Amino acid sequence: MKQGKLIVFSAPSGSGKTTIVRHLLKQEELNLEFSISATSREKRGQEVHGKDYYYLSLKEFKDKIKADEFLEWEEVYRDNFYGTLKTEVERIWAKGKHVIFDIDVSGGLRIKRKFPEQTLAIFVKPPDLNELVKRLKERGEESEEKISMRVSKAPAELATAPLFDEIVVNSNLEDALKDAYNLVSDFLKD
Repeated sequence: MKQGKLIVFSAPSGSGKTTIVRHLLKQEELNLEFSISATSREKRGQEVHGKDYYYLSLKEFKDKIKADEFLEWEEVYRDNFYGTLKTEVERIWAKGKHVIFDIDVSGGLRIKRKFPEQTLAIFVKPPDLNELVKRLKERGEESEEKISMRVSKAPAELATAPLFDEIVVNSNLEDALKDAYNLVSDFLKD
C-alpha cells in the first residue's frame, strides 16, 4: 500500500483548527481525507458514529490500547480517551489520499515523531487567551466548568507551539485559511 502524507493540525480548543481543517478538506486538489478519531466520551448533540468519531466504550478503548491498535492515544480528561486507530490511516492511504488530523497537541507530536518525513505538523495559535475564552463561550456548546477546564490547559498547549513545523496565528480567519492552504499545498508538492 502506498503511503500518503500526514497533515496534523493541533491547537488549544477555540483556536479555530476545526474550521481550518474543514476548509482544507473542501479543496479537492489537495486530495485530503479526514482522520476520524476514536473516543471513549459520549456523543454530543448531532454527532454521528463513524463520521465525527468512532465512539468506543472505555473498556473497548483500553482493549485496543492493549492490542496496540492505535497510532497515538491520549487520556485528555479523566476517562475521556482520544486516539487515532492505525486502521483509519490505512483506510485513507488505501484510497490514495493524504490524511489530515484535527487532534490534541500530544497526539499531533506523537504522529510527527513516528513519521517525521511524511508529516507536516501545524499549530494553530489564537491571538490571545481572552479571545480563546470568548470563542469558547460563543460556541454555546459547553458549561462554564468545561470551558474553564479547556482554558486551564491552554497555556501548556501554547508552550508546545515551537515543537511544530509551522505556526498559523488565527487572529483573522481569512488570513489563517490562506496561510494553512499555502503550507499544506507546498508540503504536498515535495
